[in-house]
Amino acid sequence: MEGGIHKAESNEFRDLLYLTSKQPFILRLAFSAGIGGLLFGYDTGVISGALLYIRDDFEEVEKSTVLQETIVSMAVAGAIVGAGAGGWMNDRFGRRPSILIADLLFLAGSMVMCFAPAPAVIIVGRVLVGLGVGMASMTSPLYISEASPARIRGALVSTNGLLITAGQFLSYLINLAFTKVSGTWRWMLGVAGVPALLQFLLMLALPESPRWLYRKDRKGEAEEIMRKVYPPDEVEAEIEALRVSVESDMAQERSLGGAGLAGTLRKAFGSVVVRRGLTAGVLCQVAQQLVGINTVMYYSPTIVQLAGFASNSTALALSLVTSGLNAAGSVVSMFFVDKAGRRRLMLLSLAGIVACLAMLSGVFFAVDSHSPDVSPAGTALFGANATCPEFAVASTAAGAGWTCTQCLRAASECGFCADTDKLLPGACLAASDEARRACRGAAAGRREWYTRGCPSSFGWLALVALGAYIVSYSPGMGSVPWLINSEVYPLRFRGICGGIAAVANWTSNLLVTQTFLSLTQALGTAGTFLLFCGVSAASFLLLFLLVPETKGLQFEEVEQMLGSKDYKAWKKFDPKA
Repeated sequence: MEGGIHKAESNEFRDLLYLTSKQPFILRLAFSAGIGGLLFGYDTGVISGALLYIRDDFEEVEKSTVLQETIVSMAVAGAIVGAGAGGWMNDRFGRRPSILIADLLFLAGSMVMCFAPAPAVIIVGRVLVGLGVGMASMTSPLYISEASPARIRGALVSTNGLLITAGQFLSYLINLAFTKVSGTWRWMLGVAGVPALLQFLLMLALPESPRWLYRKDRKGEAEEIMRKVYPPDEVEAEIEALRVSVESDMAQERSLGGAGLAGTLRKAFGSVVVRRGLTAGVLCQVAQQLVGINTVMYYSPTIVQLAGFASNSTALALSLVTSGLNAAGSVVSMFFVDKAGRRRLMLLSLAGIVACLAMLSGVFFAVDSHSPDVSPAGTALFGANATCPEFAVASTAAGAGWTCTQCLRAASECGFCADTDKLLPGACLAASDEARRACRGAAAGRREWYTRGCPSSFGWLALVALGAYIVSYSPGMGSVPWLINSEVYPLRFRGICGGIAAVANWTSNLLVTQTFLSLTQALGTAGTFLLFCGVSAASFLLLFLLVPETKGLQFEEVEQMLGSKDYKAWKKFDPKA
């Protein structure tokens, strides 16, 4: 469930309160491991705000959208490698050492970014953090699920998922707190090392997963840990259940004949049940990313600036709303996924996403169409050397006629210095630190400097659409794809199929984060959101045709459904028929 929220029944939360009051060791264990989820969420959110100030400090970053995308996306690239390496390390060295290594990588990456003298060094730090995020996203929920009592396992793993969204919300708060501090982005990125160090110290005092120990024939150690986790009247039965479960897993592995990865893949794809399950699972994971969610989570303040809010601190404050809505939506999903059904919740979510992306596209089209004019006289006040070169040529050849939108799309990187009344004509200047300081200076009337979007009276509509998008996304497409992937694979192939789906998710994430800003330049912001709208509509159709409902079905019944000759994903399956 890398990065996902595990299903929890409502009575699990009541049992959680009861058991943790009797066995506080359980809560200590889950909280310590769950900090990995907090780190995962924090890194997702913190770069969105830090990027605004990195652009201000490094002119080469300000002028290169590819460099900005690389700074953001290299953590995702590192996470793909980290998740793969984490799977191997989990099996070879154990869950606890894997979490400790993830913390060290995260701490090292945070320090490298904090003291980075150049953008290339920031990218190195982002890769290190990504490696840690990838390992933590895979290992933390696994450790919690294996070391917690079965009847509250869903609630505890759900807590890990909630910590991911809490980490995102916390990152926006911390970003906002450091906006007036010298070295803004260095503090934002460096403070992530604090929870990583805290988790490292807490995990040193915690044991290994009893399930891993039992598999390695260290049964005495496993039983000793379980006596700390379970009440005395339950522990013997749980030890026996662990023995049966581990022996069943090992029997399943032997049934694959020890053929290695290639042999396991051949057997998996030779099964119609696996092919249908994998089609549904991978489609959900890819759609989760291609609807554009990480353009919002990684670039939310930038999108707010594209809507006409130039101030970095204002953009961060407004972006806090999207993060809060995402966290609230995750809680809503936990209560409704078993009532509404997985398939219905995803389709309703996608319908809302399509509508909101269409609205966002329309708003940004209106922003572009009604942007303020450029004043030749107002531009001349800043001096001929400060004027945007393309505007100088255009105004000489044909008088005026330029707007803010044309100014920002000039090939030589230009910025718009708004009038004190932002909707009146402003100045089009060559983008530089000097021009930005001159625009914001007292002599010019402390105006706003725009390099991303233009002043607009429609900006608030973009914020409404952005909030509605998050409300539509989070309860459905935000969490249900991970749940679907935990239910549609046969037990003996669940590990390999889950890994394929997770890699598909991370790779789609990388594609979106590495191309978003380039797309806004090539297609315009309105065109980019219209593209995401089209992809979301196609996803709706594919999910309707290929993803079945698994609500209320046992694992064996899901396998029976996927293997039936008259299988149609949109038809309700009756296991008794």
